[in-house]
Amino acid sequence: GPGSYTVGTMSERFDCHYCRDPLHGKKYVQKEGRHCCVKCFEKFCANTCMECKKPIGADSKELHFKNRYWHDSCFKCFKCYTSLVNEPFMLRENNKVWCSNCTAAADAPRCKGCFKPIIAGDQNVEYKKMVWHKDCFTCSQCKQVIGSGSFFPKGDEFYCVSCHEHKFAKTCAKCKNPITSGGLTYQEQPWHSECFICSNCKKQLGGKRFTAVEDQFYCVECYKECVAKKCAGCKNPITGFGRGTSVVNYEDESWHDYCFKCTKCARGLANKRFVCHNGKIYCAECPKRL
Repeated sequence: GPGSYTVGTMSERFDCHYCRDPLHGKKYVQKEGRHCCVKCFEKFCANTCMECKKPIGADSKELHFKNRYWHDSCFKCFKCYTSLVNEPFMLRENNKVWCSNCTAAADAPRCKGCFKPIIAGDQNVEYKKMVWHKDCFTCSQCKQVIGSGSFFPKGDEFYCVSCHEHKFAKTCAKCKNPITSGGLTYQEQPWHSECFICSNCKKQLGGKRFTAVEDQFYCVECYKECVAKKCAGCKNPITGFGRGTSVVNYEDESWHDYCFKCTKCARGLANKRFVCHNGKIYCAECPKRL
């Protein structure tokens, strides 16, 4: 608010309250019912400016707030020096006055990228109590702005999807491209689910029974149809699945272990002596009876 002194020119006989000099025809100041010359006013009565620390004379415009006083020319923002006469302000530490804009900037969170304040209305990105201007949130590898896009944190660094794939993601054993999600492992090698497929029907084999033959993979049905040897006994494919996982091989033919038996007495011959006669298999005793 303004000062509350009365300043005028004395027309009657009065003396200065302090120095006793006559005030007739001179400029004087009246404060608290006392009359004093301008010089004594500045020496004994004037308030001290909070900014320049000099007395606020009778001819100066004075502003005051909570028992603190300023010259109107000294009442400026401590940060940007904008005059705060008739403007909103904040009294901060060390009795310094700040304009509303500088106050908002000082109290605003600081960007982790440029360390400048993020004020109301700025687009920003927040992550684990840290905040960035949207344009300051960039990939640690390619330096492109991530903004509000997807990213991967690695310690104190952040990567866009593309850079993370090339720098950290596992590479598919078949297509050699990064595996960004899902995938599976076979013999300690990573695969895309869509790359780990049957060589014949192209169906995905993840979570299913399959057989590997010379770096090719087959589902059960395709292995039976296209790859598996046929049993010389029952003529069905020898898959290695379920019953008959053991196989008997003799010359160019193969049998399920339970199909490898004597042609005459049907005795099982797996892991036993046998005789081949006229293309048929017999136990050691039956050829003697022929």
